[in-house]
Amino acid sequence: MSRWKFVGRADELNRLLSAATGAQGRGLFFSGIAGIGKSRLLREVVAALPRETYAVSLVAASATTAALPFGGLVQLLPADQPPGLSPAGILRWAVDVVQHQAAGRRIVLAIDDAHLLDPPSAAFVHLIARADNSTVIGTLRDGEQLPLPIRALWTDGLVDHAELSPMCPADTAGLLAAVLNGPVDAGSADRLGRLSGGNPLLLRELVHAAAGSGELTSTYGVWKWNGRLELAPSLTELIDTRIGQLTPGVRAVVELVAFGEPLGLQLLAKAVEPDDVETAEERGLITVVRDDRRLDVRLAHPLYGEVMRRNCPVSRTRRLQARLAALLQEVGSRRRDDLLRVAVWRLDSGTAQDGAMLLDAAVQAFTRYDVPLATRLARAALHAGGAFAAAELLATILMFADQPEEAIGVLDAVAGDVRDDRRRSRWLTVRGMVSYWGLSRESTVEEIATRGAGLTDSADQARVLAFEAIMRLHRLDLGLALRLSRTVLDRPAASVAARELARCTIAHLQAAQGQLRRSATAIELTQSEAARWRTDMPYLQLALELARGTRLTIGGDLAGIDAIAADEFADLAGAGDFRLGTGYLAILQAYAARLRGQSDAALRTSLGACAVLATSRVYAGLAQAERAQAAALRGDAAQAAEAMAEADRTHAPGMAVLYPWLEQARGAALAAAGDLPGATRHLAELADRLRADGFAGHEAHVLHDLVRLEGATTPVGPTCSDGSRRTVAQRLTELSERVDGTLVPLLARQGRAVAAGDTVELLAVADDLAGLDLVVWAAEATAAALHRLRTQRSPLVGVARERLAGLLGRCDVVRTPALRAGAPTLTDREWQIARLAADGETSRVIAERLYLSARTVENHLQRIYGKLGVTGRTELRAALRAIPGHDGGPVD
Repeated sequence: MSRWKFVGRADELNRLLSAATGAQGRGLFFSGIAGIGKSRLLREVVAALPRETYAVSLVAASATTAALPFGGLVQLLPADQPPGLSPAGILRWAVDVVQHQAAGRRIVLAIDDAHLLDPPSAAFVHLIARADNSTVIGTLRDGEQLPLPIRALWTDGLVDHAELSPMCPADTAGLLAAVLNGPVDAGSADRLGRLSGGNPLLLRELVHAAAGSGELTSTYGVWKWNGRLELAPSLTELIDTRIGQLTPGVRAVVELVAFGEPLGLQLLAKAVEPDDVETAEERGLITVVRDDRRLDVRLAHPLYGEVMRRNCPVSRTRRLQARLAALLQEVGSRRRDDLLRVAVWRLDSGTAQDGAMLLDAAVQAFTRYDVPLATRLARAALHAGGAFAAAELLATILMFADQPEEAIGVLDAVAGDVRDDRRRSRWLTVRGMVSYWGLSRESTVEEIATRGAGLTDSADQARVLAFEAIMRLHRLDLGLALRLSRTVLDRPAASVAARELARCTIAHLQAAQGQLRRSATAIELTQSEAARWRTDMPYLQLALELARGTRLTIGGDLAGIDAIAADEFADLAGAGDFRLGTGYLAILQAYAARLRGQSDAALRTSLGACAVLATSRVYAGLAQAERAQAAALRGDAAQAAEAMAEADRTHAPGMAVLYPWLEQARGAALAAAGDLPGATRHLAELADRLRADGFAGHEAHVLHDLVRLEGATTPVGPTCSDGSRRTVAQRLTELSERVDGTLVPLLARQGRAVAAGDTVELLAVADDLAGLDLVVWAAEATAAALHRLRTQRSPLVGVARERLAGLLGRCDVVRTPALRAGAPTLTDREWQIARLAADGETSRVIAERLYLSARTVENHLQRIYGKLGVTGRTELRAALRAIPGHDGGPVD
């Protein structure tokens, strides 16, 4: 595999650069474990130092030169040493050679693996560090014996010493994306990062092994690792070398921890000798960490466990797992996940005989959204005689594992066991869920309504009604969905899960209608009851997040989106491969990034959502619509059109309630392609449809899209009594009194300002939008004001231009029609001249570079000043920064 790109480590890189170039001459040594990236960091700094200012020497010490006098400096000193010199004389000669080679420049001596320096070379490094015109930087490996002159570097105050920590998750994901030439699925990046322990060398070996075995695949340009780990021989050898030879007792410690981590220290002490535990800890094979009042034992590196588990014979593996289960059952379950751990050990060791325990463990795994583990345990529970309860749970989990056909088969196999109303209600709702959302059979709604009517128990009826209500909502039977949901809430006998599912249906509908405060109250009530419904209906969280996401997006609450993306559910869903959860949250994150102008993150995150949801019909169309929006934001009309085609292909008819998002994205795609009349017509028709459906919250956003396209005076809605129709701006004003929150009144102000040509109000609106972090909308409002101010030759042009430049400076690539319409047009030649002039080049220099006459350059500059509304070069750079898509940087 070729050399990897250098990614991340910005703080460490800057710190080492500052040490090398600082005026005080104090150097810096980074220490760390092998493969952590010390050498690469040092080489990046060496490559960045200008040779005209610094005399830079890189010395790579090694075990082969450690036994030779001055062997570590073989790359630095001449081959022939002067004869007859004492050891001290040779040192002085070596220092003189380096000073002579520097020729007056400041000396920077970089030592890689300084712990391997021979004594004379180490003494030389210490002497150089003491020179007034020298700085020494370097790397050390943890746990190695250091030459005394090297250790004295920081004890004498000549250099600083710091530990190089493992790469953070963000840097690991960035490195993976750079190496694979594309973004990596967040779950895959997290798992690879945890397995490598943030060690770039181990990460490289993992990626090499995964790429070689076909475990890394790309969907919609996003790389995903399937989670299997085929260890390459080089990686196994590397870990084996670090583990070394083990005594039987120490091996028993490491193996038990490998199969049981985190393992309580007291539990481990019951199975092995305490001396062996101490030896394993001293050798750096295990670590003991405090978790609340308990001491847990973990392996020092995740890959140690992989190697130990791979090398352990099957018979011993099963014996160890059975021993762990027996130990934990002997001391009794004390933690929430102890049941889960015992069930897995029993299952893996072939000693699982208690179907009820397996079923309880499967429920617990599902409540933690660990879909693969829950599936495995539920299957085992069914095979162990779990009958109906196990089949119901397994079918439910299979639905969320994108295996609806198998789920239907599991349910039909136990149809004969449905002997009472309680089982019938549960069987009907699970089968209805799989049929409606998993297989996209819309007739399921009528089927579940008909069969549910035959139930006699009020609680059982309520469960079926709650499911029918949310299905009705999703296919836009809005009035009936609301009535059914209220019926469930009015029934005292209804279970908590049924009541809260019904409440989520109402909360979603209220958000779409613009009743954001009522929606928030309903969502908070459902969330407060989570502990009571999660065991029965963990997937209710999806309905809750859909309602909450609808409310936050309509309210423009980007901070709220950030909060739910950082919530426990996001972590659990990501770790447990709960794709509907991670996919939907990724869509929300892409939305927030898009409105902030972070188009790179928006496109990358929406592509990730498309990849995660590629095998699911529930949110696949929504993910593609958000991808279309992100592409349109960047002016990528081709990708926006492609994404909309995929949205149409993958959108499930049973998710019709999501049509506002898809159709709004279609308007953005049309506008990005330059079809502004088509986009305006489409959005106006969409606004009328939303008005008819009572979706005032969505309607306000669509009307705002029309304002952004200079359509504030476009007629919408029905004809009034006087034969006229309301304009977009007038309808937005009406909605500002109906839709809760601060956003829609702000959008209505923008609509009125655009219709009236009120530039002062537009700038005020832009400031308020920027205060809500809605940077793109703020930039567009500012650009609209700037365009009008230029036409009026107003003295406020400079103020507006500076504001626009500042807003665009917070964005990545943003090329919306609203920004393009208000931007002055420069020819390629004018752009070249403007960039050079903004960099301070004189007309004569510009003329020489572009092979023009000085008079021609001056004529061009005058035209440029007129187009940009500036009077000279002092205002030119800000004016260029205020042109979307251009950064005002130097000409190549």
